[in-house]
Amino acid sequence: MRYRPRMRAPLIRYPIVQHAFVVADLDDAIRHWIEVMGAGPFFVSRNHVGRDLTYRGEPSQTPVHYAFGQSGPTQVQLIAQDDPGPSIYRDMFPAGESGLHHVACLVPAQEMPAEVARFEAAGFSVACSLTSYVPVAYFDCREALGCFVELHGLNDEVAGIFETFRVAHEDWDGVTDPVRVRSKSSSR
Repeated sequence: MRYRPRMRAPLIRYPIVQHAFVVADLDDAIRHWIEVMGAGPFFVSRNHVGRDLTYRGEPSQTPVHYAFGQSGPTQVQLIAQDDPGPSIYRDMFPAGESGLHHVACLVPAQEMPAEVARFEAAGFSVACSLTSYVPVAYFDCREALGCFVELHGLNDEVAGIFETFRVAHEDWDGVTDPVRVRSKSSSR
């Protein structure tokens, strides 16, 4: 079935600030992105389970590994899932497969409820939600865009995290400490 918009305004109203990729092996993918794209350094969080994590409306405990880096003006997120549990990542890519999974927009925290309602009114239900300093909602927009869309609440703390990744990339020599452990994480 072909996607037919149910609204006049564009579905995505905030700038896309992140491209997220499911990868088979996090460490191999980090090396690839550094060598091929000049992205990095990458900030890694392993066995991450978001607070209040839901998958398709049900509570979830499925852990994933994340790596966040910068490639020019765009943040890159790499996601690896070893656990066999259900997730939005496995909805799109079986174990061992890789590819673009979602694009992410930062939405002012106070506007998140209205933005989530807009996506739902357009026919896209929340596929996954969690709390990461602020609410986060993922929508299965594959029919319209070929990928999921993440709406991530924006507040001063989130803006600071994104700034940390950006500044680290701008100040990085491309060699020193390419993989760093996230010193602060929003997981449980």
